Amino acid sequence: MYRYDEFDHAFVSARVEQFRDQVNRRLSGELAEDAFKPLRLMNGVYLQLHAYMLRVAIPYGTLNAKQMRMLAHVARKYDRGYGHFTTRQNIQYNWPKLSDTPDILSELASVEMHAIQTSGNCIRNVTADHFAGAAADEVADPRPYAEILRQWSSLHPEFSFLPRKFKIAVTGAEKDRAAIQVHDIGLHLKKNEAGELGFAVYVGGGQGRTPLIAKKVRDFLPEADLLTYITAIVRVYNLHGRRDNKYKARIKILVHETGVEELTRQFDAEFAQIRDSELKLPEGDIRAIETYFAPPALAARPDGWEALARAQKADAAFAAWVRHNVQEHRHPDHAMVTISLKPIGGTPGDASDAQMDLVADLAERYAFDEIRVSHEQNLILPHVAKGDLYPLYQALEKAGLATANSNLITDMIACPGLDYCALANARSIPVAQAISERFGSQARQEEIGELKIKISGCINACGHHHVGHIGLLGVEKKGAELYQITLGGSGDENSSIGEIIGRGFEPEKVTDAVETIVDTYIGLRLDPKETFLEAYRRVGPKPFKDALYGNASAEAA
Repeated sequence: MYRYDEFDHAFVSARVEQFRDQVNRRLSGELAEDAFKPLRLMNGVYLQLHAYMLRVAIPYGTLNAKQMRMLAHVARKYDRGYGHFTTRQNIQYNWPKLSDTPDILSELASVEMHAIQTSGNCIRNVTADHFAGAAADEVADPRPYAEILRQWSSLHPEFSFLPRKFKIAVTGAEKDRAAIQVHDIGLHLKKNEAGELGFAVYVGGGQGRTPLIAKKVRDFLPEADLLTYITAIVRVYNLHGRRDNKYKARIKILVHETGVEELTRQFDAEFAQIRDSELKLPEGDIRAIETYFAPPALAARPDGWEALARAQKADAAFAAWVRHNVQEHRHPDHAMVTISLKPIGGTPGDASDAQMDLVADLAERYAFDEIRVSHEQNLILPHVAKGDLYPLYQALEKAGLATANSNLITDMIACPGLDYCALANARSIPVAQAISERFGSQARQEEIGELKIKISGCINACGHHHVGHIGLLGVEKKGAELYQITLGGSGDENSSIGEIIGRGFEPEKVTDAVETIVDTYIGLRLDPKETFLEAYRRVGPKPFKDALYGNASAEAA
């Protein structure tokens, strides 16, 4: 993983001290909130419903044990003993004191972490496939390119105050685990016929008030041209993006209203002007950054196969965990492990300080000191020998981290919702907990199969409800909380936006509605191998509408 050089250390240290002065001026009254707001946002500090919130960057979702222990330390010392991992592979602290935030940032800097550009109208943390560098289906590791983009975008003088927030995601596999088509820019690493690396470039995806799937503007962009072409895109957007209406300020609206053909022409024209500038990436520099992401030396462990088979036969709960939370690694004697942060009845994405400390210990012991955060709000150990899976599982199980539900119905994404967020219309966490408890049986989850539920407390869609197989959106109607249901969304390589199924449901009726949808699916699927999404795409919304509403009006809330 990437390590700070002398410049990085000096840069982050200077930024912390600058923010410390800004906080002191705010606390003394010298700075009004309106003047302070853009300064705190550029340092990851939000004003939430009850308190300030600090969002810390975890670049492309990769961190080591020392950094995870620091996150645990911050939770313990400055918060209420937990943190919330987000859909941008970051972590949020919900209860820090504003006066403590400079000290937090200073402690984070000591382990090469910061909170720069996790908020505000700037280029946010670049996200990547959480299995990067380990997945068997990967063409190339996307993280070196994510790091190049991070360095380029950090406090970019031209792009620090964009019309709206701007998000980039990168994947190196055909199977899209980074949801690149619902980002402002999505990058798919691929090889051309000559075996050269480059990118398919997607522009104009996004969720929120107007959910849209990105359009492909380049089928193959040579890797050397990455920064020049991305600069051209953001420059055109910065010139034309709406600033008079925040709901129409995202690049997705510009793409939608201007047309992808005309915008591509403008991107290409700007690109032609700067193509051979200092932004062109020298191959030596790319290869140098790649060395930071070199995979660990994975020794042959053929003994692990027998040990794994023996443990699976002896322990049914472990066998279930392996089925769902363990994925194929490019090295046959190793595996990729998903640590679920979705315990039955728990808060999706939350981890206690003790749990974070344990994951750090286990990463050192079993996983070459490497941890990932997925955009699905789970943790990943990307390199674990098969022979170590059972002792790893036993340690996780003792800490409440061995829920065998990856990609199953209880593996929900949920934003903090109205319990924390000032923007939310409705709560997310209690709904997620109730659904989790209803479907908590391992046997029932396995009968249902792959099913992604995603919950947002408002139309900003931090819970990615638009691309949930079942999406739940909290809305407010006449002062009451309601939940609008969408079906058929997906954030993978075959991305789709979910369809609104009908009028909203009251909080106490949401879980029953989800159960009705699930039962309808089980009743109409062709066989147990047909997933919910496959079945929905085959039959459409009508059977689900009929089951939910019968002859009653199904007008949207």
